[in-house]
Amino acid sequence: MLDIRAIRQNPDEFKAKLARKKVPAEVIDALLAADEAWRSALAEVERLKALRNSTSEAIAVKKKNKEDASADIARMREVGEEIKRLDEMVREQEAAVQEYLLTLPNVPHDSVPDGESEADNPVLRTWGEVPKFSFEPRAHFEIAEELGILDTERAVKITGSRFVLYKGLGSRLERALAAFMLDLHTDKHGYTEMFPAFIANEDSLIGTGNLPKFGDEMFKLEGLPYYLIPTAEVPLTNYYRDEILSVDQLPVKFAGYSSCFRSEAGSAGKDTRGLIRLHQFQKVELVNLVLPEESYNVLEQLTRECEAVLQALELPYRTIEICTGDLGSKDAKKYDIEVWLPASNTYREISSCTNFEDFQARRANLRFRRDDSSRPEFAHTLNGSGLAIGRTVAAILENNQEADGSVRIPKALVPYMGGIERITK
Repeated sequence: MLDIRAIRQNPDEFKAKLARKKVPAEVIDALLAADEAWRSALAEVERLKALRNSTSEAIAVKKKNKEDASADIARMREVGEEIKRLDEMVREQEAAVQEYLLTLPNVPHDSVPDGESEADNPVLRTWGEVPKFSFEPRAHFEIAEELGILDTERAVKITGSRFVLYKGLGSRLERALAAFMLDLHTDKHGYTEMFPAFIANEDSLIGTGNLPKFGDEMFKLEGLPYYLIPTAEVPLTNYYRDEILSVDQLPVKFAGYSSCFRSEAGSAGKDTRGLIRLHQFQKVELVNLVLPEESYNVLEQLTRECEAVLQALELPYRTIEICTGDLGSKDAKKYDIEVWLPASNTYREISSCTNFEDFQARRANLRFRRDDSSRPEFAHTLNGSGLAIGRTVAAILENNQEADGSVRIPKALVPYMGGIERITK
């Protein structure tokens, strides 16, 4: 959520910044008009309530002195009706202001490159060598089904499309990756491990910016104000919602493993086979709550922490900077990490690392004090995928496939696989 006071003071600045996200200037004008109507009605209703209170006291005095107070009483009836009308206007205009603030996107950081789409995202760096094969590399879902470690047919029978069942060493591989990632982030990167609930309430989803804008991308529990979480970012960011932290509690670094549930609205026909685009998948999520002046250094650190997973697994990847045309509604600045998938001869996103600045903290009322005498300030929040596990499985299967159909297990994972170095038919 943006700061309405800052918008009032610098409307042209916000218009220029939000224009980079294709927000028309008229939206800011409409917000400010609703804000002015709200504040004017509020000031008038407070004036009339003060008048009613003072007049009521005067009426009481007149009655005590046996003086005629009928004119004052009649006038106060009119004032009472006017107060009712203005109270309703205050509620309506306040709701309008809140609706604008809840739907307006975050402003992009000045360093975000301009662009129209993902085609304009600059590549910052690449790591690892793209593997060369003496045979035509196969897609991960073909490899997995032949090895008997993934079953999509029965998953469709049990649930529906865009669900999968891991079997045997496939299930072991998924579990091994989760444990490996959590160990890396807690032991080497200083995160506190969390295992959150997979259901969140509406306030939590408003806090992270998933509601109201992205309601159609989530699964809602019928008849209840609860949703299946789209990522552990939601419960972890809301852990300190409506609280004021002391400065020595920052930074907060949470690493949470969870299932993630997404309706994939608007993705019909895309990646219908395999592990790339599912309704349910597992992920290790990294959430940082930090001092405002430290957040951009933390963004660079967070991105390196997510890259470290791919380096340890010896999977080639590249890191790109997201341009304004591809930047999410909540994001002030974002990097995507894309892993190489040989079968499609391309890089695919496996992690996003984002600085939201105080956009989420304002919505979640997540604040801190620098000392006992200072006013509370909003923290900055960041999150990154460290990593999406299904896509990591896909990358391992494709990059480590052999001509005989077997798959090599990355050395870093062998201890988590009980010493198994290869998955064979």
